[in-house]
Amino acid sequence: MPTFTNGDTTINYLERGSGFPLLLIAPGGVRSSIEYWDNAPWNPIDHLGEHYRVIAMDQRNAGASTGPVTADSGWSTYTSDQLALLDHLGVDRFLVEGMCIGGSYIMALIQAAPERVVAAVLKQPIGIDDNRDAFDEMFGTWADEQRDAHPEAGPTDWAAFHEAMFGGDFVFSVTPEFVSSCTTPMLVLMGNDRYHPEIVSRRVADLAPKATLIENWKDPADQPAARLAIEEFLAAHPPPGAA
Repeated sequence: MPTFTNGDTTINYLERGSGFPLLLIAPGGVRSSIEYWDNAPWNPIDHLGEHYRVIAMDQRNAGASTGPVTADSGWSTYTSDQLALLDHLGVDRFLVEGMCIGGSYIMALIQAAPERVVAAVLKQPIGIDDNRDAFDEMFGTWADEQRDAHPEAGPTDWAAFHEAMFGGDFVFSVTPEFVSSCTTPMLVLMGNDRYHPEIVSRRVADLAPKATLIENWKDPADQPAARLAIEEFLAAHPPPGAA
């Protein structure tokens, strides 16, 4: 797969198909990388690659992507990586689909560049519901794996990074007030476990003015209808005349 180098950061990515650009942000928490799509109920690279210019990526320090860790690292760091990759590929406006932590990355993207995100699919977004210890453990295990590769980062850098990522509430990356003001069309596929609480999906769908909630989508019997709903949602939103 090709890579994009931006300063000290290298992003591994994959492109498939042609048409209107669709950015995919994989599940896996801070390990979010292309390979994690293979663990999803279905792989959107295969599902949508015939109809869109699909762009999938490993987030920094996940999969084959790398980047420095500093006390200033946080959601905006990842947003900058995502937008820099799209700029490198000549993409201005785009659709985006993300699963798990992908929901929070998407909300940060919309906050940073609302004019570029045409519409978004959020599959089981992460968020807080008496489960902060799960995110602390997830980040801590990943950080322990990463420390030897990041001599530039000391304990205070890791602590600040951790707090910036998972010290907040709701979906971590943005506030409920922002979601309630967000006019980007969204399709939210409901979560139902510790990392992806049902209440978070419902609240995102309730707050966002142009959001639709799909409750059942993971079971094999529900997947065909859910896939069709995603296809119809995405097809309805590229701007007129988009190639």
